Order: sequence, then structure tokens, then C-alpha cells
Amino acid sequence: MLTTFDEEAIVHGALRAGVAGSLLKVSPPEQLLEALREVAAGRGLLDPAVVPRVIGRYARAPQPLPRDPALDKLTGRESEVLALVGRGLSNSEIAGRLYLGETTVKTHLGRALDKLGLRDRSQAITFACESGLVRPGEN
Repeated sequence: MLTTFDEEAIVHGALRAGVAGSLLKVSPPEQLLEALREVAAGRGLLDPAVVPRVIGRYARAPQPLPRDPALDKLTGRESEVLALVGRGLSNSEIAGRLYLGETTVKTHLGRALDKLGLRDRSQAITFACESGLVRPGEN
């Protein structure tokens, strides 16, 4: 990516989109040519002006929790319901979001609780958070 902007959000978005390198347009021509060689050789390159901010953003990023293998016991729908319970939604709200009847939501939740050996909704919320199914800050 060749850009006139060294804003963190633009660089971060480009990296998330899969760019192999990022340089500012004000870079000297020899630096642009070297960047092309590096990227063509399969290596990445960032303009030195943005490296400290990229490192800072990475260092501040929350570390994802490992996914609990017990989640493999659940069907896709049971996982969806459990995740929404973990986000604090009621059965009625989950039913509306997933276009299901409230009884169907209760059935999926009950099966998930049984498979995971959980006693109640409180344990389900805790498990959803601790298992990596729900990540902090997700809605």
C-alpha cells in the first residue's frame, strides 16, 4: 500500500485487509524500490514512521482467551444460543434475534447445559465468557 496518510486507523485497516507492506508517498524512490523487492520476495514491510504505533497497538490489544474444547460437544445452534446467553440476552431476545420460538431457545439452552454439565443460566454465562465463546467487548 502506498499512501499519503500515516494515520493508525488506515494502516491498521490495511493490515487487517491483508496488505504485505505500507509506505508513505513521501518515501524516497530507492526505498519504494526496495519495498517492492521485499514484498515480491514474500516479506512484509512497514514505513518506519508507523512502526512504533503498530507495535503499540499490538501491545495494547487484549489477548483472546483460548477456546474451550468442551464447546465441540455443542451443535452450531446450541453454541449460538449459549453465546447470546453469555452476552446477557433473555430467551425472548434470543428468540427474536435467531427467528426461533422461545420454547426452541429453551430447548437449545437446556441441551447445551446438559452437554456441558452446567446447572443454570448463571453458570452458562460464566462458561460462555471463560470458554472463549464470548469475548469481552463483543455485542
